[in-house]
Amino acid sequence: MTWIAPTIERKELPTVAGEREMLQGWLDFHRDTLLAKCTGLTADQLTQASSAPSNLTLLGLVRHMTEVERTWFRKRFLGERIGDHYFTEDHPDADFNDLDPAAAEAHFAAFRTEIEACDEAVSDSELDETFLSSRGRPLSLRWIYVHMIEEYARHNGHADLLREQIDGVTGS
Repeated sequence: MTWIAPTIERKELPTVAGEREMLQGWLDFHRDTLLAKCTGLTADQLTQASSAPSNLTLLGLVRHMTEVERTWFRKRFLGERIGDHYFTEDHPDADFNDLDPAAAEAHFAAFRTEIEACDEAVSDSELDETFLSSRGRPLSLRWIYVHMIEEYARHNGHADLLREQIDGVTGS
């Protein structure tokens, strides 16, 4: 049986909320939007590249955001000494390359698991807590939330175009 990306029900966005709830709400919305762009597609369709020479695919975006979540929330902010899901020193674009459709379901599960781990990891942290970036600049957890929202928004735009190219589906 061929695996099909499941239907995603996006949570209702908060319209009046405290800062943390608002940031979390928008981040969750964008996380779900990425998966919603994949709904109903086969694993083979998820690995279709946009157009030569680009290697951009929907599955690649899911894998990429799995890495981005882990990197910002757990490795950089909390300083956890954990490996990467896909990146290697020799293959820094591994999240977008060498996609195996047979592993698509596992990659979606890894994405969800990483999101849960990231949310749990920072749940007791304050938005004003800081860490030093790789360039030695202090950054706050608030900065990470805003950065993650813009990162998803940008890649969800890519996902819109990819999905339309695959089967003509457009919309939210």
